[in-house]
Amino acid sequence: MDQEVAVECKQDRNKKSCSCSYEPCARKGICCECISYHVRHRELPACCFPPAAERTYDRSFEHFARLVMQKQV
Repeated sequence: MDQEVAVECKQDRNKKSCSCSYEPCARKGICCECISYHVRHRELPACCFPPAAERTYDRSFEHFARLVMQKQV
């Protein structure tokens, strides 16, 4: 039995806690699209990074791994 479940997007609520500082971002608050976009580019979304690291716009897996090794995440 393959059933699809419709899930309502909580974009307005998500936008309130979205830490992305890239203002023209069309995916702001649409988490499923944001995650999909960044993973396709071998990146993580802004919400995975501390504020100073997020503002560098380096969202790469490698940058995240460096932050983990430095105990910043």
